[in-house]
Amino acid sequence: MRDHGDDFGAWCGDMGSATAHRTEAEWLDIARYVRHAANKLLPQPLPLCLPGEPRECGRAAQQHVLAWGAVLKAAAQHVIEDASPAPAHALYAGQSLYQRSPAELRERTASPSSP
Repeated sequence: MRDHGDDFGAWCGDMGSATAHRTEAEWLDIARYVRHAANKLLPQPLPLCLPGEPRECGRAAQQHVLAWGAVLKAAAQHVIEDASPAPAHALYAGQSLYQRSPAELRERTASPSSP
């Protein structure tokens, strides 16, 4: 996987001041968790290219979280499609059922001061 989302900044602008509040060490942990989950589903593993790893690519851990999160989402969609007995089942699981999960996660992780 060579795509690290380098074109991201080109279409959204620099959002550096609006990034989630995590330390670089926390982003590294999350990137490793996401890579581990994706590697369980992918035919070929994601590279060891985080800061300090053998094939370090020079990109920040947060960028890896974004790029690999997208890969994980695609791999999960492939699992849904592969496991579905009919296209309608894949559509329901991949859209209707899926939409419940982010809503529940946002609810659980919302800070008390959030609207």
